[in-house]
Formats: sequence, structure tokens, C-alpha cells
Amino acid sequence: MTAGTPHFIVFANEKGGSGKSTSAVHTAVALAAAGRRVAALDMDTRQRTLARYLENRQATVRRLGIDLPMPAFDTFDPAKGIPIDVRLDAMAADAEIVVVDTPGRDDVDARAAIIRADTLVTPINDSFIDLDLIGQVDAETYKVRRPSFYAELVWEARKQRGKRDGATVDWVVLRNRLQHIEARNMKRVAQAMGELSKRVGFRVVPGLSERVIFRELFPKGLTLLDLAAIGEPGIAHVAARQELREMISSFALPDWPAKRIAAAG
Repeated sequence: MTAGTPHFIVFANEKGGSGKSTSAVHTAVALAAAGRRVAALDMDTRQRTLARYLENRQATVRRLGIDLPMPAFDTFDPAKGIPIDVRLDAMAADAEIVVVDTPGRDDVDARAAIIRADTLVTPINDSFIDLDLIGQVDAETYKVRRPSFYAELVWEARKQRGKRDGATVDWVVLRNRLQHIEARNMKRVAQAMGELSKRVGFRVVPGLSERVIFRELFPKGLTLLDLAAIGEPGIAHVAARQELREMISSFALPDWPAKRIAAAG
């Protein structure tokens, strides 16, 4: 990350229920808590999960009179006629890091955002159903037969990014909800994902477990880095916070000392 050049972290997955928005909002808040100037753009005009989460956070700050780390944020609405590249440039004007949460569908604006990504994050549930988004697996051998349409989409976006400014896209696949998978199936998914990562070119990192905690925090807009505001946090809160820290560290952002993440929260 060079001076004056914001780093774009784009969360994208065309399948719903993967924890994409939860991962995106926690990333934005964690980076803001660590002292970075962060802007977040919600591109899902209908659901607006990221934007609503941060609106709830603003309301908690006002209601309790407390100070919480807060990224700047907005929602992209194509109906307003402002091109997505113009909107992303505006968000990046005063930010070191721009976090983008794309909708769970394929559209021209989502593809444009992926092309802008320096770090592309694709959260998936740890199952063959979600893995099929990226690669097709043989029913008998569990070997990867071929990359799927989404891998081809990312491949094309990477080529366009290279032609555009010579930059590369670091593609990260988050394995979410690991603890709820039967051990043998988890191993098969891991093997298939490892094989596919070499063929397609992404890094596999552990994401966030399926925890009730995340759903409980949404109405107040709190994250696991806000333990002081949660009140009487339990062991599960602490464990989930460590998952979050490890997830952010695994993104391997440039000029990003791990100690800053450890100190946040």
C-alpha cells in the first residue's frame, strides 16, 4: 500500500448465507479500531446488511454516549445514475482502506468492483455445495473436475485489472462455519479446495464459525472488538474475537503489522 493509494478489499460471493456481509462489516470495524482510515460501501441496495449494521452502531453510540471505532460508510444505488467507479473513487478519496460488500448475485457493477479489488475475499460455507461455486467435484473421487463459472469470472477480472494498471488481485477464500462439518467431509472439502486453489490461484484461510453471538450483536451494531460495551463477555465472545483477529491477519494487507490487530479491542 503506497502513500495516497487506498487498498480495496472486496467481499464477493454469488451464493447467499455465506457470512459475506458479517465478515465485511467486522473487517471494516476491526481495521478502523486499529487506527486505519476506513470507508465501507454496501452494494446490496435491497438488503443493505452492512449499511444497516453500521447504522445500528451509530445509534448505539448516540444512545449510550460512548465512543466506538467507526468507518465511513454509504450504500451504492445504481438508480441514482452515478457509475460504480466514480462512487468507489469518492469513497477512496479520504481513506486508506475501502471495504466493499457486493450483492449475492452477478451484475455489471459487482464485476466492476471485483476488478478494483486488491484483496478479493470470497467467504464460503465449508461444504461441497458452496465449493461448487468455484469448482466442480467428481462424485466418486471427490477430485476437482474443472473450475466453475465464478472462478472464470474472477480470472477474467484479474486479466482486466492487469491490463488496467498492471496490478494483481490477491484472491482469498474464507472457510466459514468449520466447526459444524463432519470430520471426514471436512477433510474431503479441504483436499478439494487445496487442489482447486493451485489450479485457479487463491489462498484458503479460516474464517468465522457459525456463532449465535454474531446475530445477537447486529441490533446494536457491535462487534467482538467491542467487548467493553457488550458487558460481561463470556468465553465464547473471547474465542470468536480471536477468530476475527486471525481472519484479518490472514488477509496479509501491505504495511499492516500484526501487533496492530492484536492491540485492537
